[in-house]
Amino acid sequence: MHYIEAGSDTPIIRELTHHIDEGQCTLRWLWPAGIQAVYIHKTVDGSPLDRPSGAELKLYTRDEYKANNGYHDRIEGIGRLVYTVYACLLQEDGQTLLIQPNGENRIALSTGRARIYYSIRYKGGWFKKFKAAQIQVTTEVPLPADVLCYVKKQGVYPVSQDDGTVYPFVEPFTPGRNVLPEIEIGKDDYIRLFFTDRQQYGQLYELIPE
Repeated sequence: MHYIEAGSDTPIIRELTHHIDEGQCTLRWLWPAGIQAVYIHKTVDGSPLDRPSGAELKLYTRDEYKANNGYHDRIEGIGRLVYTVYACLLQEDGQTLLIQPNGENRIALSTGRARIYYSIRYKGGWFKKFKAAQIQVTTEVPLPADVLCYVKKQGVYPVSQDDGTVYPFVEPFTPGRNVLPEIEIGKDDYIRLFFTDRQQYGQLYELIPE
């Protein structure tokens, strides 16, 4: 699939909106003059691609849009969805899709907050300088590593991401129970899990201590 960046005189997608009702998402947008078809890319719980392959795209014509009063997509499960609508130009060498730097042709939405349960178990003797901590994370959906972090604090449990020493996770979490390798901490240290960005990820996930 061939892509070019949209210019000031290029027909582009505008006013992309969505509506969710009874497990179905409806997308609507303003069609630019002269565009008879678009390609739609959908990302589930991940970052959208600027140039997806042809196999990842769905062709949708202007006539289909008119007949259906929009583009309809069945939603299954919960999580974050990102739709990108690419205007399609018909040129002598084939179809060309337009990348819009302004992002007006892309929309992100949440189909409900996925639940993330976590627990931390400690092992260690009274007279040792260190103890072992094992983190378990149970998630309903695949979870990128950068969604969560753990915070360590001496003496008491941390109350926020900024209340102690922050450690990132390096591996993504798979749906179901994830038991992480034990880590060694000071005998007076305590750990809690937090979102790396509460404003962003708190809309998509619910973090629940067990």
